[in-house]
Amino acid sequence: MHAVILAGGKGTRLRPYTTVLPKPLMPIGDMPVLEVVLRQLKQNGFDQVTLAVSYLGELIEAYCGDGSRFGLDLSYSHEDKELSTAGPLKLVKGLTDTFLTMNGDILTTLDYRALLEHHRREKAAATIALHRRTVRIDYGVIENDDEGRLVHYIEKPEYHYQVSMGVNVFEPWVLDYIGDGERLTIPDLMLRLKDNGKTVSTFESDCLWLDIGRPEDHEKAVELFDSMRATFLGD
Repeated sequence: MHAVILAGGKGTRLRPYTTVLPKPLMPIGDMPVLEVVLRQLKQNGFDQVTLAVSYLGELIEAYCGDGSRFGLDLSYSHEDKELSTAGPLKLVKGLTDTFLTMNGDILTTLDYRALLEHHRREKAAATIALHRRTVRIDYGVIENDDEGRLVHYIEKPEYHYQVSMGVNVFEPWVLDYIGDGERLTIPDLMLRLKDNGKTVSTFESDCLWLDIGRPEDHEKAVELFDSMRATFLGD
């Protein structure tokens, strides 16, 4: 099975760390989050991984090499210009069967096998892995009318959302919906598929999931990995 890891972002929310280190190489414990991802993919039956790199990509390539120490056939796809998250997929060679895409900076216990099985069962063009998040507002939320009169007053409300985990499954012909050299996001690709009558499925999981895009998220990931290392690495 083939997975594409999107590892070309600049990680602006993690500056100044990411001025010298690409976000997927941010350490959590004694290894970068990207190594955790690679080891998990191997355990879930993936044998071929392509890293779509751009910003500080040479550091990622120097660290990961050919993937042999992870038991993977690892290759690299380089962007000459910024193509966002879906655009780089058009450059990846060898995507001839159902493939997985994911961000290179997430810490999760997602069952990738179950995700793929769901995708195939639904006969979908694409499948989005979802996680349920609760957002609490620590203030009283006021709704008023055009004349400034109170309509609703909700004290510290909680809102529940299904959010994308940054993990998706695609059929190879989906690449036909990406133009050569087109800067395109994965959300826009999903909507483009839907608007063309293609099935875009979702797969909700109650797994552990953290996006380490902000300093506070990275700190939380370090604590979680330290306390649940065996859960993430299966050892």
